[in-house]
Amino acid sequence: MDFGGLISAAGGTGWVLLFFVVALSVIVAIHEYGHYIVGRWCGIHAEVFSLGFGPVVYSRVDKHGTKWQLAALPFGGYVKFMGDADAASGKDGEVISSLSEAELKRTMHGAALWRRSATVAAGPVFNFILSILVFAGIFLFSGTTADDPIIGDLKPNPGNEEVFVAGDRILSVGGVETPDLATFYQVARDTAPAESVAYVVERDGAEMALDSVYPFPPVLDQLQPQSAAIDAGLQAGDVITSVDGAPIWSLTQVQELVQEGAGTPVQLGVWRNGETLDVQLSPRKRDLPVDGGFETRWLIGFSGGAFFEPPRVTLGAWDALTGGVNQTWFVASSSLSGLWHMITGAISSCNIQGPIGIAQTSGDMASQGAQSFIWFIAVLSTAVGLLNLFPIPVLDGGHLVFHAYEAVTKRPPSDKALNVMMTTGLALLLSLMVFALSNDLFCP
Repeated sequence: MDFGGLISAAGGTGWVLLFFVVALSVIVAIHEYGHYIVGRWCGIHAEVFSLGFGPVVYSRVDKHGTKWQLAALPFGGYVKFMGDADAASGKDGEVISSLSEAELKRTMHGAALWRRSATVAAGPVFNFILSILVFAGIFLFSGTTADDPIIGDLKPNPGNEEVFVAGDRILSVGGVETPDLATFYQVARDTAPAESVAYVVERDGAEMALDSVYPFPPVLDQLQPQSAAIDAGLQAGDVITSVDGAPIWSLTQVQELVQEGAGTPVQLGVWRNGETLDVQLSPRKRDLPVDGGFETRWLIGFSGGAFFEPPRVTLGAWDALTGGVNQTWFVASSSLSGLWHMITGAISSCNIQGPIGIAQTSGDMASQGAQSFIWFIAVLSTAVGLLNLFPIPVLDGGHLVFHAYEAVTKRPPSDKALNVMMTTGLALLLSLMVFALSNDLFCP
């Protein structure tokens, strides 16, 4: 689905907000459903399941006595269990005191400790499950590249038109044999950038010598959200032909020239569907995860690859699921690593995004197609699940800390202590939100 054309045609901002609400609503609904369904399995009664806050737009009561509702402000949600005073599961002392012993066991304040802990933990766990299943689904749908250097689809490029055809098997690059795809990539990286490179291919059983573009041409495969490339109007499929008037043949040349410029504006010559465009933009400084750490670079904000797409083979369900688990782990571990590097001052705190930044990212990802937007939902779901596990009162992680205290001391924290900690946690969370919002407004 061409979300990008939809966003452009509709003027942008309204559709960006819509995609943000859609992404957030899916993630919140899954998170809260985790609390609800595990709570129900544990015998804890949910009185209200709300998607959104504020005035109720629609509601119905199911056979279990739970009120399901849509509220006017679609920026969150909650499950209110019996005996809760609010959406944060604060204790309603008046209601609790009036319940019988049997009814008390159906509340978040009287049920067995393991039942309460399972119900609390279920929200983040369901977020991780959503991420794993979405990543796995994408891997299952898109497959993986075959291990042979065979041309599946050629990327549009003025330098390789009518040279290669689909099905060509690349036997060598610059005189170096390429028996498999991994070797092709290594040989391509070792080949010096040039306007033309010598290839030998096998076509219909015969070998042919061809001259064509550098193996890794400056073709924009995908744009990074909130990047200079997107803001300048570049599109996936564009080919960079020059930087500040200097001819360009490879991805590495673009990267090196941008790094040397250290943020100074650059003039790009761009080929797009047979037309030549001039685009000026200013690279932005970004912190990128590299080998377990982070590296600060000046970036235009795009990724690329070889001049062709290899044929793809179908992944099995187990391999796709394993890939989903690994990708979710990568997102979570990278997020924690980034947070640690921000705390220690190794990278900028501008890496923390608030609602405006997340909304812009959702719009940018949607503009590149449905798969990119769905991928973003999976990434954001992991981040939400991880955030909720932080040991901050009000969040799920804070409640789990209270439960751990209760498990050790055999008694819950006092109501007075809980109120103080919940107020402190709320203040901390609001401060973090204000800080993230200030980043959206003032960080470059």
